[in-house]
Amino acid sequence: MITRASQTMRIDISPDLKEALRKHDRERGVMPSPELPPTIPNQPTSHSALGDADFQELFQSVYDGAIIATLSGKIVDANSRAVDFLKYSRAELITLSLTDVISGSDADTLTTLHTGIEKDRFILIQAYCTRKDQVLFPSEIAVNRVKIRGKSYLSCFIRDISWRRQAEEMLRTINKAIQNAATGIAIADLEGQIDYINQAGAQLFGEAKPETLVGRNLDTLITDQDSNMAMRDNVKNGENWTGQITLRKKDGSTLCAQLAAAPNRDTDEQLVGMVLSFLDISDRIRAQEAETKAERQRVMVESLGAACHHLGQPATVLLASLELLQRVRPADKAMSEELLTSSIDAAESLREMLHNLNDITEYRTKAYIENSSSDDTLQSRILDVTRQN
Repeated sequence: MITRASQTMRIDISPDLKEALRKHDRERGVMPSPELPPTIPNQPTSHSALGDADFQELFQSVYDGAIIATLSGKIVDANSRAVDFLKYSRAELITLSLTDVISGSDADTLTTLHTGIEKDRFILIQAYCTRKDQVLFPSEIAVNRVKIRGKSYLSCFIRDISWRRQAEEMLRTINKAIQNAATGIAIADLEGQIDYINQAGAQLFGEAKPETLVGRNLDTLITDQDSNMAMRDNVKNGENWTGQITLRKKDGSTLCAQLAAAPNRDTDEQLVGMVLSFLDISDRIRAQEAETKAERQRVMVESLGAACHHLGQPATVLLASLELLQRVRPADKAMSEELLTSSIDAAESLREMLHNLNDITEYRTKAYIENSSSDDTLQSRILDVTRQN
């Protein structure tokens, strides 16, 4: 792929498949043909074929790996940094061509270089270079034409970008993970303005495209402002915050969400914003409410059953006493008074229980006989009520 920007042309070269296969063979334990061990690069002489001592001193001190090649691609000189990168000695490098060290390049590549240099001052190549042990490493190669003693050469500056490629791969992986996450993830500044939100986050607010929420402020999306301000205050103090909030959707409806917020810092550890994570818990809230309602209904039924059982005893006593009063002889005054007293006590007990039931604020059951854990039938429990003050 070839692109141009101002006076620089960029070329992307895919690595040679044969080089990749050789690397695969080494990983499987298939050893390549033996190579000569690298030798210590020759120290530059006071005068070389390409220049005097001043030129060589500058050439050797360049941070990038520097290679000088003829227009046909034959390498005629290399600095110590290039020797370090490519694992060849200088003597070995000057026997090679650019196509030997730039994986995937060929004669057509050199033609493209010549054509590009005629139109642009520089050519930037994104490619893989091949070390002496056939291991590839990602590189960025800046190429331009230089004249030395009236003769044109290709000047190539090689930079190992393995760390950059790894960082880019990691960033791509993280970006994919955030984009495909089932949880809504957003980045906002300290004032609550959204700079980024993923697809799941946009769907929480009823938006089809995340871009429609970029630039919106959290004040317009979170209904409970007390929680919103508490979250922002925590983040501004450099602290995390987690809590339950209510979000306002595009259609005006709301949903319950669990919000986790963390401070976002730049490379200088300066606080620049916040990272937000939204999780829809509406179904969980509805399930909890349904479970609570079912539990209340269960306790109510058990409590009413226990109440009926509890009321049954004085009612039985009252009915039995009244029946006996009908049968007792008028002359048996002592028996009549005893039965009447028993009936009044039973009626008083019923009245007190009914009064208690009228003032119930909480229903629950407790064991009729303390420590009777083995018997948990309805008859073994009585109604335990909490009365209003």
